[in-house]
Amino acid sequence: MIAYIILIVVVAVLLLGVGGTMLLRPRGMHGVRRGRAQELDLTGPLPKASDNTSPGGGTATAAPPSAADLLAPTTQYPEAPPRPGVEKPPPSAGRMVRLRARLARSQSGFGSALLALLSRDRLDDDTWDEIEEVLITADVGVTPARQMTSDLRTRVKVEGARTPDEVRAMLRSELLAQVETEASRSLRTQRHEGRPAVMLVVGVNGTGKTTTCGKLARALIGDGETVVLGAADTFRAAAADQLQTWGERVGAKVVRSDKEQADPASVAFDAVSVGIEQEADVVLIDTAGRLHTKNDLMDELGKVKRVIEKRTAVDEVLLVLDATTGQNGLRQARVFAEVVDVTGIVLTKLDGTAKGGIVIAVQRELGVPVKLVGLGEGPDDLAPFDPAAFVDAILGS
Repeated sequence: MIAYIILIVVVAVLLLGVGGTMLLRPRGMHGVRRGRAQELDLTGPLPKASDNTSPGGGTATAAPPSAADLLAPTTQYPEAPPRPGVEKPPPSAGRMVRLRARLARSQSGFGSALLALLSRDRLDDDTWDEIEEVLITADVGVTPARQMTSDLRTRVKVEGARTPDEVRAMLRSELLAQVETEASRSLRTQRHEGRPAVMLVVGVNGTGKTTTCGKLARALIGDGETVVLGAADTFRAAAADQLQTWGERVGAKVVRSDKEQADPASVAFDAVSVGIEQEADVVLIDTAGRLHTKNDLMDELGKVKRVIEKRTAVDEVLLVLDATTGQNGLRQARVFAEVVDVTGIVLTKLDGTAKGGIVIAVQRELGVPVKLVGLGEGPDDLAPFDPAAFVDAILGS
């Protein structure tokens, strides 16, 4: 009897275990699903195939990028910096003194050789011949070299014994006497009779004529003047563009022609007219430096000057010479002086292989003063000529 009861209990337990499992399983699975859903709801949406998760739980391949994605910029670049404004050039006063060291480096050989020869204990004929030769090779010219040698020889005889300081002082005074001139070195840049000063810049191509126009405009604006630039070198396409660049940098108005090989006189006339209308202080006109023949060039320059004078006077005619060309530059100067009344010389490239004696030679040849010198490639390396600073630079003092 007891055994029978135990058997019934065991069977009942087994039946209840199997049935309970079958009855509870769906509810348990549902609970698990609901629990997962609740966890996913807390962390975010279910992942999609494009999120590298496949519907079956594996890893899916990412979708290829679209054309728009490929074309879209991936890097942010900073904006281009704004163009610099108009420059404010420094005044021209004191430029020659500031640039004296640069001049001295290129001219010291000339002065050192003279000082060494004059400092010898005994000055015989051979020594004086050497002194004359040094002067000639420094582009002083034959006639001025002989005169300087004669004057120095006389002073040595009169003054007798010489200390190094006395030799330097003697040579300095002699060089100054040759470099000085009674003509004024100042530029006529003042308005007169209610009209601007007009300056013609002439010279052969390659001497730095157009660059000189730009540098001179910069110096004048630095001194407080207003400037109009006339691009009358219409036979060289790059000249007008070059002048335009200079004008834009310092705020100078540039008058040019849109036509190729336009009439230079017409452009010059228009530039003067604009200068008068805008009440500018100075009109600077860059002229042609090379035509088919020398006669064509000279005729054109004469025409430019005559056409300008129908409106106003030409106050300055500046002849630009390359100081490194020596005696060739003097031949150019003679030709220009025959056609236009040159009022001043601009010696460019004086800081290179040029010899300082060219200043003496060109002034003696033309009878007009050197007014400006170019002492480098920088925009502010054009300076008013200062005889004392120039001589001191030659002597290295």
